[in-house]
Amino acid sequence: MSLLVIGSLALDTIETPFGKAERTLGGSATFISTSASYFTDSVRLVGIVGYDFPDEEIQFLKSKNIDISGLEVSETLKTFHWHGRYDFDLNTRDSIVTELNAFETFDPVISDKFKDSEYVCLGNLHPSLQQKVVKQINDPKLIMCDTMNFWIEGAHKELLETLKLVNLLVINDSEARELSKEFNLVTAARKIMEMGPEILIIKKGEHGALLFTKDTVFSAPAFPMEKVFDPTGAGDTFAGGLMGWLAKTDDLSEKNLKLAVIYGSAMASLAVEKFSLDGIRDLSRESIMSRFNEFKKLTHFEEVIL
Repeated sequence: MSLLVIGSLALDTIETPFGKAERTLGGSATFISTSASYFTDSVRLVGIVGYDFPDEEIQFLKSKNIDISGLEVSETLKTFHWHGRYDFDLNTRDSIVTELNAFETFDPVISDKFKDSEYVCLGNLHPSLQQKVVKQINDPKLIMCDTMNFWIEGAHKELLETLKLVNLLVINDSEARELSKEFNLVTAARKIMEMGPEILIIKKGEHGALLFTKDTVFSAPAFPMEKVFDPTGAGDTFAGGLMGWLAKTDDLSEKNLKLAVIYGSAMASLAVEKFSLDGIRDLSRESIMSRFNEFKKLTHFEEVIL
């Protein structure tokens, strides 16, 4: 099944206690589409870059069988650039520079070629742009949406309107608490699902993720990492693995949603082992399945009688 991905493409400068990478490939759409490409060969990307975007990165996206016919290239503006510095625990970061550049003009128009996409992944964008995309798609089976504290605070009304149009929302625990105004995540989840999405995933960073449906609560562990070099893009990589698996299988059962969460978690754990996109640039099927099976071992135990 086809997967439409809308989001940012960027050239990031990243500093962590373990090193620095300058003007390296980043952006939500980049991580999502690359991660998803390991599961389905029908990823469709919509985004914008500037005239300075490296041609070798265009070729990289093409090498992953990502359809980039929806990628706009500005002839006058540079590519979105973010410079971030992480503290030693990698849980907090400072934004040194944020230059929207061409991304500030991003006005997604979905081509007729892409309007029949069965699965849609809305990266972290202004909620009004997310709405605009949804209204251009014909009859998708599943629409996933990402958001952040910035939109919860600054575009709350528009976000609530967007939530009425999507099936699946993926946010982190602090965002869930802020959106719902509830501290307990189970209570927060039920309240958020009343806003529209019938499926909710709450990411908890190093503590894993929670999947909520009408009838199920599923807790996925985080992979115990010995070395984390760069957490940038981990959440988007998670979304790409999740949506890539769902598009591949075309199965929205609760059993398969759980598998999708684990595949997303496996991809995210691989991404953070290197800077930028390098952790998922060139993965083998064996390496993905090895990490998936390691996740399986984390939660497997034999039934015993008390």
